[in-house]
Amino acid sequence: MQLRWIQKVLAAVAILLALCVTGRAAETAKVIRVGIIGTTTSHVPAFTGAINDPKAEGDLADVEVVAAFMGGVEDNPSSWDRRQKYADVLKEKGCTIYDTIEEMLQHVDAVLLEEVDGRPHLQWAKPVIEAGKPLFIDKPMGGSLADVVEIFRLAKEHDAPCFSSSSLRFASGFQAARSGESSFGQVMGCDAYSPCSLEEHHPDLFWYGVHGVEILFTIMGPGCKKVTRVHTEGADVVVGVWEDGRIGSFRGLREGKRGYGATVFGSKGVGPAGDYEGYVPLVVEIAKFFKTGKPPVSAEETTELFAFMEAADESKRQGGVPVSIADVLAKARQANAAGK
Repeated sequence: MQLRWIQKVLAAVAILLALCVTGRAAETAKVIRVGIIGTTTSHVPAFTGAINDPKAEGDLADVEVVAAFMGGVEDNPSSWDRRQKYADVLKEKGCTIYDTIEEMLQHVDAVLLEEVDGRPHLQWAKPVIEAGKPLFIDKPMGGSLADVVEIFRLAKEHDAPCFSSSSLRFASGFQAARSGESSFGQVMGCDAYSPCSLEEHHPDLFWYGVHGVEILFTIMGPGCKKVTRVHTEGADVVVGVWEDGRIGSFRGLREGKRGYGATVFGSKGVGPAGDYEGYVPLVVEIAKFFKTGKPPVSAEETTELFAFMEAADESKRQGGVPVSIADVLAKARQANAAGK
């Protein structure tokens, strides 16, 4: 009699353990629902296509774009004229389009802020950050350096995971150069380049030059102290001096000039570091970030990257004199403090 009772107890315990294991497995396999803010860039269908691919594996598995808020900025045709087009693409993929960000947040676990115009990013990031949901902000992270600084301040205050990056950062050649694992050895200097078309509402490099500046910082790492900008035929050249004496430059190519890349000056040789490898490497990092809450790029490095671009504009305004990164950061923080 006692043996049967013990057997029943053991059977019950086994069932409970099985249920717990099943529950944990189900929790592990839970799909992360992603919402998009701003259906105004080709990144929207490209990122969604990679994330929602039925054959997605690894970090891209168990993540799905399910909702969006159209966004759009009326005085920027690159934004306003595409909002409906890409919203319709998402509808065809089964996504729900919401009238407000707040409403959308009730139905998602993580957010892609994809609005192509950086000016509303601070305003639209606030409810996401306050909700504590992981947030990726596409380029440009903000419409000003002050906005970038404030977004990261709010994210830290609310303990909300947040990062921003160009897709160029995660190209294998640039990553290898940064880590010292390329054939060039340790990086002694770098000349990066990319298209640099302008948009009247943004600082010059923010709109498209950010891609090439991202390459530069990926390879050189943080630590830039002073920036000088000069204009040459068909391009802007921005030279930065790092705290260890290394020099890195960005060449922004105007309309009609194509290509992304960098020449690395290393301890073992000199040569081209890599090339653009598409959106997937970035999308994989975003998916991993949504699952772990750990940004693959630090707030400090991204802030410095935007300070580099703001310092380039300040150097231009002052006729090409060197401008301190610390000075433009202090000015941005003062502007934020004055606005409160």
